[in-house]
Amino acid sequence: MYNLINELVTLVKEYEGSAVNPAENLYAFRKWLNIHFEDKHSSSTFEPDWAGKVNGRSPDSVINTSLVHLYRYAKIHAKAAITNSAFSTPDEFIYLISLASGGSMSKTELIKQNIHDKPAGSLIIKRLLDKGLIEQQSSDLDKRSRMVQITAEGSDHLKQSMDKIRLASAHVTEPLSSNEKMDLITLLLKMEEFHQAQLVEKI
Repeated sequence: MYNLINELVTLVKEYEGSAVNPAENLYAFRKWLNIHFEDKHSSSTFEPDWAGKVNGRSPDSVINTSLVHLYRYAKIHAKAAITNSAFSTPDEFIYLISLASGGSMSKTELIKQNIHDKPAGSLIIKRLLDKGLIEQQSSDLDKRSRMVQITAEGSDHLKQSMDKIRLASAHVTEPLSSNEKMDLITLLLKMEEFHQAQLVEKI
């Protein structure tokens, strides 16, 4: 174990010479180690190859194209999941999931939550109303505002399709490990929160 001890001594010397006012306890040293190796890992991040890289194609272009492609792949899996169900489009069950998890809300809130413009979102809501999967009523606070909520029939159809929907979702992320999924969620939420703050009022 001599090599390990020698390496630890070297790290302790580096810790002692750092500019963080090192404390003489194991907890502080361990905390410094985590940051130290995280910084080293970040500085040596592997840069992948991609089509067009040698010709100057930017990482932003690759990310945007991949997101569009993944959206289309997700739609293919989602369409297969709703075959022979009450849903005509994946957006219909996504709207129902929003109402099932978020409860009653205004039409405008539901449309904004799903990042649609008003005409497209209104058509989806109309189809769900016509099928009896949601119902609407006037808001207690504003009689001009119409609140929508999922019906018992809507909940039943959603439950009947959930296993297939979960399987479709798993197909989209299938190549990723659990740790990779957590990393991806962190990055996607960071992007989504930024754009939500910047753009949601413009929809």
